[in-house]
Amino acid sequence: MVEEVEIDPQQHFEDFLKSEKNRERISQMRIESKTSLVLDFDDLLVFNIELAENLKEAPDEYLNYVNRAAYSQLEIEDSDYASKIESVTARFKNLPTSTHLRMLGAANISKLIMVEGIIVRATPVQPQVMRAAFKCKRCGETVYLDQVGPFLRAPLKCEVPHCQGKGPFEFVQKGSTFIDFQEIRIQERPEDLPPGQLPRTLNVKLVSRDLVDKARPGDHVRIVGIIRAEAPVFPTAGKLRVFRLHVDANYLDVESKEPETGFVSPQEEERVKQIAEDPWVHRNVMRSMAPSIYGYEAIKEAIMYLIFGGVPKHLADISVRGELNILLVGDPGTAKSQLLQYVSAIAPRGLYTSGRGTTAAGLTAAVLREQRGGMTLEAGALVLADKGVACIDEIDKMKPEDRVAIHEAMEQHTVSVAKGGIVATLNARTAILAAANPSLGRYDAYKTVSENINLPITILSRFDLIFVLKDVPEKDLDEKMSTHILELHKTGSAPVETPIQSDMLRKYISYAKNIKPVLTDGALNRLKEFYLEMRAVTEKVEGSPIAITARQLESLVRLAEARARIALRKEVIVEDAEAAIVIMNKSLEEVGIDVSTNVRDIDVIMVGKPKSMQDKLRVILSEIIELSKETGMVERNLLVETVTDKYKFDAIETQRLIGRMVRDGTIYEPRPGFLKKV
Repeated sequence: MVEEVEIDPQQHFEDFLKSEKNRERISQMRIESKTSLVLDFDDLLVFNIELAENLKEAPDEYLNYVNRAAYSQLEIEDSDYASKIESVTARFKNLPTSTHLRMLGAANISKLIMVEGIIVRATPVQPQVMRAAFKCKRCGETVYLDQVGPFLRAPLKCEVPHCQGKGPFEFVQKGSTFIDFQEIRIQERPEDLPPGQLPRTLNVKLVSRDLVDKARPGDHVRIVGIIRAEAPVFPTAGKLRVFRLHVDANYLDVESKEPETGFVSPQEEERVKQIAEDPWVHRNVMRSMAPSIYGYEAIKEAIMYLIFGGVPKHLADISVRGELNILLVGDPGTAKSQLLQYVSAIAPRGLYTSGRGTTAAGLTAAVLREQRGGMTLEAGALVLADKGVACIDEIDKMKPEDRVAIHEAMEQHTVSVAKGGIVATLNARTAILAAANPSLGRYDAYKTVSENINLPITILSRFDLIFVLKDVPEKDLDEKMSTHILELHKTGSAPVETPIQSDMLRKYISYAKNIKPVLTDGALNRLKEFYLEMRAVTEKVEGSPIAITARQLESLVRLAEARARIALRKEVIVEDAEAAIVIMNKSLEEVGIDVSTNVRDIDVIMVGKPKSMQDKLRVILSEIIELSKETGMVERNLLVETVTDKYKFDAIETQRLIGRMVRDGTIYEPRPGFLKKV
């Protein structure tokens, strides 16, 4: 009987590294001046499944084998470069499965695992001593000691035979070996978070120049590493029985920020193309949006464009956003919150938050003090939703000082922080879908949108589309809606059959975001024609309100690009431009109208006051200046009387306009009953 000779694991790894693919990677090390070698775990599984399993179960032991094998192979491939570097560090990527953060436990300690998440905090890169040099103060000789653990450890005694002293020792920085060290904290991705659960976090230790500073807060990362357990130490009581888990990273991969990196199989790709070939693709996608919510065709169409999005442009001097921002203003019980929660669930990278419990730091980024001293950045909701959709419910309930934080994110798509000695700019390329309630309970059709909701005009003007959801009794509509709601409660599912299932729709959205449609001449001319037509109204009649601005023209381009994307077209055609114009008109007809004159006026959104009101305010202000020339102020009753007689204004409206000017700070009351210009 012949005994089987057990082959040394290092020999196995040397054989694995002799493949053409791995030899090529080893050859590249000199060109890229690297001391680490990135290997594919899938290749190891194909080569020897038992070796791969051993590596996962005992990574500390088996990584040493592969490191030595890699150095041996480097000596064969490039002996000159091998002599320059002391060792090679093997890094493995693409483990077969990733472990959810909330599934990590005692069974994973000292095992090689792969985790995915979003970086929410990152410390600055600092040098960490790996091999410390100590000088013996008795004999003057230098002693070297490898360091492990969080604290610097001195030798127990001098190793020089004629000394053997127990110290004291002095740490010598010059002779010590340092390596770059950074600690990051990752959090569960919003799409992986179970409903009603707090997101779990995990600390990750990065050691080596090729791992540190590769990612920053807001980045989605995939980390391969060894799970460690560390007990907190208290000075008097010692170590606790309960240990904390962290990961010693072996490999870090920053996933593309694009949501389209979601895996689409060949069969799914075929199904995606079938959906796109349907001439009614837009209607099918729209009917698949929130099927449990009855009606709101125009709003669902707008939300469909928001999820697919336009194409961002990065020019030499400026960047133009491609993401759309939409605001829903409506009476209570009009399903605004349900629409927002649906979008956050269906979007490839969606996030839902409510204005009541949201702060500026929670939305953008917080600067926190570390336990070891120093300050770190922690990413907020808009940074975490980068390249996705942020749904902000009850945006009008936010504190004004907190709401200011989203101004920059809505237009520039960045979040700037200058706090605690940290000055940084983070990406927040996020489409925002917001909902607000009318300030007086129900929407007043006889007031402008800015008067109806408690939102500053600086935020209102940054929304591409604004829609009003009114709860108006209407017999036919009420009958259909009541039937829909009662059927929903009876069967427990949407009464309407959806053309595309939600899982497939999510894949379809991810796939469509790969398309970068370009405007054709026909579409360009149609958008230009519409814009000039709307602007010409002001030119024809002097003093007419401005109907549209360049900001709406850019919104039209984004809408047209999104519509082309839905059909997986690489070109924006005239049909897309027409659909964009129709949806823009629907929005402007609801909120871009001067309610007093029933004339379209974009200043209602852009400035907060229609041109007719601006003209009246100017008249009142000029009369205040004229009447106060002698005494420096004017009596309120005299002003109202003069304006109503001279310009035929309504007395009650004049009083209201004077009150508005006082609130805006244009005029003030030096004493009761008298007015003066500021």
